[in-house]
Amino acid sequence: MTKRSVGAVWEGGMRCTVDAGGFPLVVDEPPEAGGTGQGPQPTELLLGAIASCFTLALAHSAAKRGIALRGLSVDATGTYDGPRFTAVEIAVRAEAPRGEELARLATVAERVCYVTNTLRGNPPIAITTT
Repeated sequence: MTKRSVGAVWEGGMRCTVDAGGFPLVVDEPPEAGGTGQGPQPTELLLGAIASCFTLALAHSAAKRGIALRGLSVDATGTYDGPRFTAVEIAVRAEAPRGEELARLATVAERVCYVTNTLRGNPPIAITTT
């Protein structure tokens, strides 16, 4: 079993810096939520993780099957209800393949997308303090 960690350091207000594999990411809230609007919100990062992972899962699945993939884009849209998303929609578009072949490829990608598989599995979250 492999573990992966990502750390965040608070910078004041509603802003922090995240170290994701050596890549710094600024995370902030919009001014109307007490932030400065200098970075994406945490929920936008979650949607970004879904969209990017599913995009790469599609590309991997297409390459493995020798399917030419062109013009691929994926959007993840979350529906808020209180302090959580109650639904997430993933919209897949591509110049090729299209129609049923793209739908079959998306079904295959569902099986290998780490992020969506994790969210579907409802993993336990343990919080520790030191």
